[in-house]
Amino acid sequence: MLVAPVRHVRDIAYLEEAEMLDLIKAVMRSRTLLDKVLRPEGYNIGMNISAVAGAGIAEHVHIHIVPRWRGDTNFMPVLNNTKIISQSLKELYQQLKNAQKKRF
Repeated sequence: MLVAPVRHVRDIAYLEEAEMLDLIKAVMRSRTLLDKVLRPEGYNIGMNISAVAGAGIAEHVHIHIVPRWRGDTNFMPVLNNTKIISQSLKELYQQLKNAQKKRF
């Protein structure tokens, strides 16, 4: 899952304090939804800032939230169309949307 601020900025250094707080609150709400729907054992949560650091969307800062389970791969695959969760994204989106309606 990706969480991004509303305002288009390329680096967290350009966010106002209130925007940063909103971004972190959105990360926590997203994690709560993922907990409810997927029940992961842990998470990788982080940012890649700039193309040099691996940012796929370098022009708009965003935070990655990757649910993890014991025994899954120890890195997020980016080649050969490998997916960590063998579930359709459309199905997962609907589950998260339904969980959000019930929770928030």
